[in-house]
Amino acid sequence: MAGLEPRVEYLESFRCPLGGLAAGKPRVLCHGAEIFVSTGSEFVYVYDQEGRLLTAVYRFPGQVWHLELWAPRRLLYVLCAQKGIYCLSLDQASRSVNQGDGDDRGSEDSEPPCAAVPVHPDACLLPDDTLCTFTVVDDMLVTLAQGPARWKVQLSDCPCPGEDARPRGQIGEVELSTSSPLAGAPGEPTAPHILPVLCCVCPPGSSALQGRTRGSRGCLLEQALFGLLFGVDASLLESPVILCGLPDGQLCCVVLKTLVTSRLSPGDPKALVKILHHLEEPVVFIGALKTESLAEDAEDTHPDCLVALGHDGRILAIKASWDEAGTLVPELREYQLPGPVLCAACGGSGRVYHSTPSELCVVDLARGRASDRGPGGLPSLLCPAGLGICSVVTLSVSCEVPEGGARLLALSARGRLMTCSLDLSSEMPCATRAAVADTGQKIKELLSGIGTVSERVSSLKKAVDQRNKALTCLNEAMNVSCVLLASREGPRPISCTTTTAWSRLQPQDVLTATCRLENNSGLSLDRGWALCVQVFTSTPASDTDVAGSATTYTIPVDRLGPGDRRECLRFPGLATPHTQPSGLLGPVSDSVDTFLGSLGPRSEPAGPASLRAKFLPPSVATIKVSAELLRAALGDSHTAGTSLGCATLQWLLAENTALDVVRSRRLSSVQGVAPDGTDLHLTIREVAVTHLCTAGPIQTVEIQVESSSLASLCSAHHAVIGRLQRMVVEQAAQSSSPPDLRVQYLRQIHINHETLLREVQALRDRLCTEDEASSCGTAERLLQVYAQLRSPSLLLL
Repeated sequence: MAGLEPRVEYLESFRCPLGGLAAGKPRVLCHGAEIFVSTGSEFVYVYDQEGRLLTAVYRFPGQVWHLELWAPRRLLYVLCAQKGIYCLSLDQASRSVNQGDGDDRGSEDSEPPCAAVPVHPDACLLPDDTLCTFTVVDDMLVTLAQGPARWKVQLSDCPCPGEDARPRGQIGEVELSTSSPLAGAPGEPTAPHILPVLCCVCPPGSSALQGRTRGSRGCLLEQALFGLLFGVDASLLESPVILCGLPDGQLCCVVLKTLVTSRLSPGDPKALVKILHHLEEPVVFIGALKTESLAEDAEDTHPDCLVALGHDGRILAIKASWDEAGTLVPELREYQLPGPVLCAACGGSGRVYHSTPSELCVVDLARGRASDRGPGGLPSLLCPAGLGICSVVTLSVSCEVPEGGARLLALSARGRLMTCSLDLSSEMPCATRAAVADTGQKIKELLSGIGTVSERVSSLKKAVDQRNKALTCLNEAMNVSCVLLASREGPRPISCTTTTAWSRLQPQDVLTATCRLENNSGLSLDRGWALCVQVFTSTPASDTDVAGSATTYTIPVDRLGPGDRRECLRFPGLATPHTQPSGLLGPVSDSVDTFLGSLGPRSEPAGPASLRAKFLPPSVATIKVSAELLRAALGDSHTAGTSLGCATLQWLLAENTALDVVRSRRLSSVQGVAPDGTDLHLTIREVAVTHLCTAGPIQTVEIQVESSSLASLCSAHHAVIGRLQRMVVEQAAQSSSPPDLRVQYLRQIHINHETLLREVQALRDRLCTEDEASSCGTAERLLQVYAQLRSPSLLLL
């Protein structure tokens, strides 16, 4: 670390208040042998490096927040808190100071080492108590004012030598985006805790920054990055751009020449402001540096990287780079440095100096020396190197040595003005960076290994839990089987009692069977067990040649503990089915399609089904069918005087014993009981569908299935869809072309369904990895998504 040890030389000491100087307001400027120092009080000091003495002290009417020197005219611009901007001619100081006032006033926290010259009020160039910072661009003055709820950028003309000291007038202004309230009570503006930052950025070849001193806020930027950041207008106009770093973290930019012309054609003021980034912490420094290494015969290039530093240590670097397609794009990369940051400065060879209360550090962004560069040329990691100096409140780079050294001008919190000569060889930071990068890589590998081991442990634990659960279920199955096989005589430990009853709801009788499952053993019937009931229909004695039919019902047993009994199991609809209307395809004989034929009369469910029906909202699924398609399919069965909804319900219940009641009462809604004993509500109504056809609304029939049981809802939904699909297949060859539909509307529906399906897959994958406690919320969300998929807003045409 010998190459990082600075040679510190103290030039002057200034008295400071108890606790030291506060960061944010002290300033140090260097021009030739002269050093201009402001400690944040009302004094501005001029120090001569060659003679090593203090040559002048100026007293201003208020605390000095910012100062800039315009070297060609030897003009010193000073911003006083809640006063305004003063202009002091260093060559003709008698014009702007009042020698007769003397120095009869003392300061509570600071006393100049020599007689102070008070600045006359006539030197006030721009009186304004809301100004927080400013910068000078050519012969124009750019200020940032503090409003009640917005910051305001203002542009004014600066006077030429020999003219009136006051500006010729305001050229333009623009308000920045809304942030947190800035001012206190009305008429009493409160100074912000952290002052905003202004920086003038110019394209190559611009003369707007000629005569700027070291430490002033201005820089040139290479053409590629300048155009990418600020747009074509700024590049074509070759306009300077004002960067604003605000205390709320916003990094905004305003093209100066568009602000000048806004007085003649204002347009939209918000279009003049562009937000480049948000650091999410107060911006304390904006600068530019050069990261690309140059060949020996190459000419000097302009800075190619823009940096912004936040108060808590977050630093943003932006430069132009090439993407995989060969397109020039801006590369933005954020880093985290130690904080809080008191001050910062950009040096040559891609170095950024920043001060914290405990250390003055340097980081390297240069391309040639970084061993851990990212794909676009910026390093993936910044490693600060300490310089052994603490509590530097303001900083500027006075000069640089081509071999890699630098000379810094700094002011400490104790009021000491010092120079720091650094011999930063190109090898030392690289070695330090490489060592830290290797350490970081090792940490990443260790964390990755810990994550891998954690995943393996979780996977093994899940496998063990699944094996234990399977062994438990197998043990229960063996025990239950042994109990059932062993008890051949006497009462069975697990019994099923069946009772039958006849009901006469229509001209013919309907047989309903009810089963009661009772567990009198000490064992528990958990998931995996099912009750199978087979029902045979008897034939008359005279019909010896006709064989009886059989229907098998399988009901899963969720959980039946010791001493529990379950009775939520009725099997109605065992009478002879009716004849299907002519002109329609009949249902195939599968278990799902015959679901509609097994709907029985509604009755109150018992057990858990009763609780679900009372306290849980029912599940709903809907299907929409074109009315024209249904009329064509029903044909003669759709008689006059019968609504299309009634005819559709009769067609769906063609094989159900309740058909005669539905037909005689012309019902369009029926409520019955599913084979598992839960209630099922089937409703048919005619609705109009808009936004689908360009010609206007389409008359449709909506079939709604509602049940408190999700299993019954799914079975009925599949059964209805199966019959409708066969109807569509039959009518496809006979019907004309479909109407002119809105393709964009259908495409949006399709995209929405794809999103829901992807969410279903993600939720199902999550259920496989979550524990039982956290899987309840996932399962609930999965049911909600399924409910959305069952009402797809689509239409069968």
